[in-house]
Amino acid sequence: MEDVFERFTMTILKMSKLVQKIKSLEIHKFGLKAVHVMCLYHLRMHPDGLTASELCRQTLDDKAAISRAIAQLREGGYVVGDAGRHNAAVTLTEKGEQLAQYVTVRAARAVAAGSADLSEEQRSLFYRTLLEICGNLEHYYRDLLREQADAQEDV
Repeated sequence: MEDVFERFTMTILKMSKLVQKIKSLEIHKFGLKAVHVMCLYHLRMHPDGLTASELCRQTLDDKAAISRAIAQLREGGYVVGDAGRHNAAVTLTEKGEQLAQYVTVRAARAVAAGSADLSEEQRSLFYRTLLEICGNLEHYYRDLLREQADAQEDV
């Protein structure tokens, strides 16, 4: 009998690790790391810039990782903006825009490779299902947090 929990968690974990490895391989030649890929991607999607806090929310990375990433991108000439100021927008330079465009093209290529054998209908159903599972898990997590808080109040 198949263990659904193990299959689910291991498949999601493996996909996540593969995505991280692909990001690392794609960006390594520029002296950057996987965390920079998502920063560049999101900054490209927001030409007016994003603050460090907004980048944290967009990338799901913590503030320290994003601060380091912004500093490295600034040192490389890919972004401008004062990451030291909490609400200062960081924007791409021309060099950053070129790299972000490369990242976007390579990301699309990776997504296409990952779904190469799926029909458009299968692909659409997969993403809808994945989003629904994620939403359900977020709801379950919030319920667990409430249960823990209630249990602590009872002590």
